[in-house]
Amino acid sequence: MSALKSSSSCSDLAWSGDIHLEDVHFSYPLRSDVDVLNGLDLVIECGKVTALVGSSGAGKSTVVQLLARYYEPTQGRITVAGEDIRVFDKREWSQIVSLVNQDPVLFSASVGENIAYGLPDDVVSKDEIIKAAKAANAHEFIISLPQGYDTLVGERGSLLSGGQRQRIAIARALLKNAPFLILDEATSALDTTSERLVQEALDLLMKGRTSLVIAHRLSTVQNAHRIAVCSDGKIMELGTHAELVAKGGSYAALVGTQRLAFE
Repeated sequence: MSALKSSSSCSDLAWSGDIHLEDVHFSYPLRSDVDVLNGLDLVIECGKVTALVGSSGAGKSTVVQLLARYYEPTQGRITVAGEDIRVFDKREWSQIVSLVNQDPVLFSASVGENIAYGLPDDVVSKDEIIKAAKAANAHEFIISLPQGYDTLVGERGSLLSGGQRQRIAIARALLKNAPFLILDEATSALDTTSERLVQEALDLLMKGRTSLVIAHRLSTVQNAHRIAVCSDGKIMELGTHAELVAKGGSYAALVGTQRLAFE
């Protein structure tokens, strides 16, 4: 493997090229005899939304962990614009990935500090924080808090509702402006009103950005450019919502199970 490359070249590649999981195999270190991924191959197209669906235990969460580089593949590789991502320092790679999951991590600090988390103080202005919050449908509830953007959120954001925490996490991702976005069950724990506000913010966040959406509720991904069905650590089906429903395979069965209204 060549010497580690700079974050600027990493970012340039991520803004312009596909991310490709190429024949990826993976076993967790403490269970090395159990293959979680078995030759998984998936192209996450640049600037488009790719959804990854499948039953529990299919390997979806493992894909997220590999893309975030919490682990490296046992075999195979992950590339961005054809370049193996292992040539980039993990810290630099983290700057080009934004992960928004079901239970976002907030810190015992102010709302504004949580939105700006991970970015240098001299880079982020209050106006930019507010702009990101407005785009994330968070500004109105923030200014209603006792100290507005200076309000402390409590340990792990305990003083905020689930929908409010999600919108803070989305504002953080908007401010970070990373080229690659991973949404891992980002709306699954929300009530209907919160889900609508969060989904509107997510739609804005995904626009023009390379995005991977992990979802259990298929209604949230039926407009994705491509939907990949994961089973037994492999991609078994790939296509648009309409194509996969017409195919009558495992995706169509999942749709039927969830009674999704489709045309």
